[in-house]
Amino acid sequence: MINRQFWLIIVTIFFALVLALMPLPISFEPFRPDWVLLVLMYWSLAVPHRLNIGSAWLTGLVIDLATGSPLGVHSLTYAITIYITASNYQKLRNFSIWQQGLLVAVFLSLHHLLQFWLHHFLLEVYFAPQFLWPAATGAICWPWLFLLLRKYRRHFRIR
Repeated sequence: MINRQFWLIIVTIFFALVLALMPLPISFEPFRPDWVLLVLMYWSLAVPHRLNIGSAWLTGLVIDLATGSPLGVHSLTYAITIYITASNYQKLRNFSIWQQGLLVAVFLSLHHLLQFWLHHFLLEVYFAPQFLWPAATGAICWPWLFLLLRKYRRHFRIR
């Protein structure tokens, strides 16, 4: 039973990875939400004993390898974001979906600013305001992703 629940969570992370790597038109690319981080944040809120910082770090490593970014950038930022989410999961669960969406926007902004900071020191990338657009689109997508994953979790009885 435990193994089955683990694999059901891995399936959702895999689908988020596919969405993250799926090509988009150039005009929509700056607005792509960070699907993998959103899914990781949901699972860290819903079942924090199943998904931990190590899982977030490994998932970030897969994203680094798949996208060709410097090794460890996504790993570190995912681990920090999931640490903050998992350490406050009892408080965050009590908020409404819309309030959670605002907090998700803050966490995604933190993630993207940390990611920019690391890219700035490693690759000399300079800040542009469109660097934070994925945080806004991720916050907009959060309520629907939350409801979809909650229905999935309840249907398959993931605890």
